[in-house]
Amino acid sequence: MANFAYKGRDAAGKLVEGVLDGISAGNVADLLLGRGITPLSIQETRGGAKLVDLGVNLSLFKLKVEHVDILLFSRQIHTLLKAGVPIMRALGGLQESATNPAMKAVIGDVKESLEAGRELSVSLARHPKVFGSFYISMVRVGEATGLLDEIFLRLFDHMEFERYMREQVKAALRYPMFVVMAMAAAIVVVNLFVIPAFAKVFQGFGAELPLMTRILLGFSNFMVAWWPAMLVGLVAAVFAFRAWVATTGGRMQWEALTLRFPIAGKIISKAAMARFSRSFALSMRSGVPVMQALTNAAQTVDNSYIAAKIEGMRDTVERGESVLRAAISSHFFTPVVLQMISVGEESGALDDMLDEVGQMYQREVEYELKTLGQQIEPILIVCLGVLVLVLALGIFLPMWDLGKVAVKR
Repeated sequence: MANFAYKGRDAAGKLVEGVLDGISAGNVADLLLGRGITPLSIQETRGGAKLVDLGVNLSLFKLKVEHVDILLFSRQIHTLLKAGVPIMRALGGLQESATNPAMKAVIGDVKESLEAGRELSVSLARHPKVFGSFYISMVRVGEATGLLDEIFLRLFDHMEFERYMREQVKAALRYPMFVVMAMAAAIVVVNLFVIPAFAKVFQGFGAELPLMTRILLGFSNFMVAWWPAMLVGLVAAVFAFRAWVATTGGRMQWEALTLRFPIAGKIISKAAMARFSRSFALSMRSGVPVMQALTNAAQTVDNSYIAAKIEGMRDTVERGESVLRAAISSHFFTPVVLQMISVGEESGALDDMLDEVGQMYQREVEYELKTLGQQIEPILIVCLGVLVLVLALGIFLPMWDLGKVAVKR
């Protein structure tokens, strides 16, 4: 038996951490679910042995379950259950038709767990890295209400929305990132190869060089002499940043800082608002209690700082306050969202109002992403122009001065 460190949430939605002994991660998941804890992550804690374990090393090279695999699984099992196909037969068919070996193994394990007498939500929870706590909570609601097929359809729609948002962000950032990388490469090449060649020419002038030229030559000499140290420093900075972001506090500080970025900040904020509204409305519409719905929504916003704000809302509601007052105290939601929440609570249609909010912010995010290139392009042009101007002044001013001296002679 090995030790497993786990993180999970109890029935009240509070975060629980600890260490348990178990034969496997699935066995620990069963123990946690038996205690009323929904596992979020389960990791083996054998220290250095984990680095040399052959199974772990091989797992680095094997295929993993992708987002699209879970998306297709949700859609296909909805279709099969709606058609009246028994769950065991449906899982057997999905296992045979799965093209990803990792997903095929997961479905097979879920099927075996069901055959052992466990519930579907418990069987899915044995794979916390594949099926998140939001997914498992929704499946548990579907089991309790008898609307499992409808729940899988709603999960499919929600995951399709998440996938669309991520792809749009990647597509919008592809061109700016390419330009920035090209500019950085150009700076390195110019300073390491071009300016040193001109420096030999300038040495033969025998005259004082302009300030801009001296600055360029000094920076180029520094890069030529210290480029190995700069490269090591850059790599160390990247690893230090990744280690800092990997911590809970560091990740929250970084993701809070990203909300203040000039252009990307408002897109991240609106995307988080859309995710929160859609997931909260989905949970409420499916019969999930308000506090559990807030916990589920916090897990879908993809920003730990905003998630902490929503968790604060859950604590406020737990004290007996309304969702509106909890939203106001979080200091995150815009007046439009607060007004929609107020109307939704008064009319008893909070899920419909939040679904409208989610659709509204989804349209706004789509527009922002479509115009992102147009917003960033002027900034990139100005930066590129400044770079070219500095290089031109630094390199050609001495030649211009030399030309004027030659004409006077």
